[in-house]
Amino acid sequence: MPTQKSPGVSAVLSALINGLGQIYNGQILKGVIIMILQLINGALTVILIGYLFLPLVWLYAVIDAYRSAEKINKRNFRKYNM
Repeated sequence: MPTQKSPGVSAVLSALINGLGQIYNGQILKGVIIMILQLINGALTVILIGYLFLPLVWLYAVIDAYRSAEKINKRNFRKYNM
């Protein structure tokens, strides 16, 4: 039986380093893309547009990590309890 993913841990990891929660959930490509996107947003703070997108992508990453962990847990529960 696959291990359960903690939505809380996933969200906290993604809050600390965007994309880390996705990697914890097994979504490695998505996590790396979010990390690269945040690096680009960090560079874009020089021309001020990054200040808009940096918090938006941060918030998306945290919420997505939490919801993805919940979805993985539900899928695993249904798969192994039928």
